[in-house]
Amino acid sequence: MLHTLFRTGLVLKQRTAQMTISTSSKRQDRYREQVEAQLRENQEGLNALTHTGSQVTFEVDPKETPKPDPNMKVFFFDIDNCLYKRSTRIHDQMQVYIHDYFKNELGLDDDTAWNLHYNYYREYGLAIRGLVKHHDIEALEYNKMVDDALPLHNILKPDLALRATLKRLRSSNTVDKMWLFTNAYKNHGLRCVRLLGIADLFDGITYCDYAQEDNLVCKPDPAAFERAKVQSGLGDYANAWFVDDSGSNIKTGLSLGIRKCIHLVEEEVDEDLGKNPEGSIMIKTIEDLPQAAPELFQ
Repeated sequence: MLHTLFRTGLVLKQRTAQMTISTSSKRQDRYREQVEAQLRENQEGLNALTHTGSQVTFEVDPKETPKPDPNMKVFFFDIDNCLYKRSTRIHDQMQVYIHDYFKNELGLDDDTAWNLHYNYYREYGLAIRGLVKHHDIEALEYNKMVDDALPLHNILKPDLALRATLKRLRSSNTVDKMWLFTNAYKNHGLRCVRLLGIADLFDGITYCDYAQEDNLVCKPDPAAFERAKVQSGLGDYANAWFVDDSGSNIKTGLSLGIRKCIHLVEEEVDEDLGKNPEGSIMIKTIEDLPQAAPELFQ
């Protein structure tokens, strides 16, 4: 009798496990179908862009890096929550997409997915670094399912005031290069500046290269700043300006000797990104740059 009950219980457990796997698999299939549909829509929106500044005019991945110039002056610009406003809530939507990835691709419940995502973000600076390190996730596949899938074309539009400020800086000829410096992969960063209508005002981009899974270098790691320095041709940090919404990134910039580090805080300091470090200049929007760095806007 006991033997029969044991066998019956075992069969029920096996069936329950099979049903759970089947449900999880169906959920994952639906998730991937939804993402693929959104990716197609995003690409169609990108292909249709015709407004001023919607096309990238610099070489994204040049085969050779320039020779360091000790006299070159470079202004480094963060992208997310910096070139576009945090109040667009793109960051919040990105968190939802990351959560959906953790939940569906790792088969986690809501609470476990949120906690793991948050812990990886706090420990590694990017959730993907934890996923690659602990779950053997392909970084480029993750990027496609999360950053590339964001419906940015429904949120970001040409920003004429932003363009006017950046164009004024470019026309002043007080810096030799205006350089994008982001923790995102290039697809996301370039899509943002194209949608904002400012892609033609920059000379290059340094991004977190998700193709190098064994070497995912990102801010605030000084190695990320060194990569931007080398790729831009900057010879001396003392000839650089840097704007970012992360206090931790600004702190690294200051420690490296960047001439002026500008902390962009639209509403209030997000302490998850680090407190406002002493020695930085705080602004609310990129349009405030002429007040923060008047020496460049002549």
